[in-house]
Amino acid sequence: MNHVQGVCKNKSRMTILRNGFLSASLMTATSLSLPSRVVSQTAASGKKVLATVADVPMPGPAVRFDYQSFDPSSGRLYIAHMNADQLVVFDVRDRKVTANLDGFKRVHGVCVAPEVHRLFASATGNHRVISVDTQTLKIVGSAGPIVYPDGLAFAPKQNKVFVSDEHGGVDAVIDAPSNMLIGKIALGGGAGNTVYDPVSGHILVAVHGVNLLVAIDPQANKVLGRYALPGIQNPHGIALDTADHMAFVAGEENHSLALVSLDTMKVLSTHEVGDDPDEVAFDPGLKRLYVSAESGTVTIFQYRHEKLILLGSLSMPHAHTVAVDPETHFVYFPLENVNGHPILRIMRPANPE
Repeated sequence: MNHVQGVCKNKSRMTILRNGFLSASLMTATSLSLPSRVVSQTAASGKKVLATVADVPMPGPAVRFDYQSFDPSSGRLYIAHMNADQLVVFDVRDRKVTANLDGFKRVHGVCVAPEVHRLFASATGNHRVISVDTQTLKIVGSAGPIVYPDGLAFAPKQNKVFVSDEHGGVDAVIDAPSNMLIGKIALGGGAGNTVYDPVSGHILVAVHGVNLLVAIDPQANKVLGRYALPGIQNPHGIALDTADHMAFVAGEENHSLALVSLDTMKVLSTHEVGDDPDEVAFDPGLKRLYVSAESGTVTIFQYRHEKLILLGSLSMPHAHTVAVDPETHFVYFPLENVNGHPILRIMRPANPE
């Protein structure tokens, strides 16, 4: 979803660890003593690609985070703290945690829908999608069962949520007002990320195994087309450039990235990224793309005239999820364990063009 960079999805790798929780409800930026190995960068120009702005302590144990969803209208970043079964609400303007919500068992994907004041979260451990009122931060419903709910996308015109059922091989459909599961759309393979394309009005799904990008009509809940992704194995993460109507699709099995024209549904080029790429986020103002990988490698590209130019990469342990604020161009990386504690690392482009 273009209005939510970094977006409404997730991936299923788990490292289950249960520790005691930090009880603080409000945490602000601070300087931490970080080992030098935490961040290393290489750049095509020989200069840094990203510079650290702040490291903000996160609540909860030092366990795996998953995906993020940013609402520019409120300045809130919603972060799935998967192995803590919690959702963190972070205010990017005040740079602080404003809430830490319980009740989201093995939460994977998160997707904010500002149009209807809702947040949707994949409680994969309960095989359901939970709906939260963003004004009260209270749970108002859930839908399921879904075998393995993962990525999420909201279609505003239809007021529906589309859910990647990674192990069920379908995109599940939820009626947002009633929180009812109303359909399942067969994909022919495992569901990777699901996103909404506001230009075409279609839902796009990356499909594992068959290596396809599938387009869905959200009104009829039917597949419109299945499009090959040559050079991509097990496509998963997706981000969109709506201005130029491009998609960026990451192949988790062969550390690859495809640039796809959404007008022709053809792959224009493929590129190498870090091992096991996961989250993909696009900054529409700077035209910069961030590809985070399970290996901890973040690869940064510049998009220009149907081409991707490699700017460089950096390495941070557990930096497999990324979100971008399109107004400030700040980039957000939840890191599960830095000196025994989780943090949110905020970075900025070191050399914006």
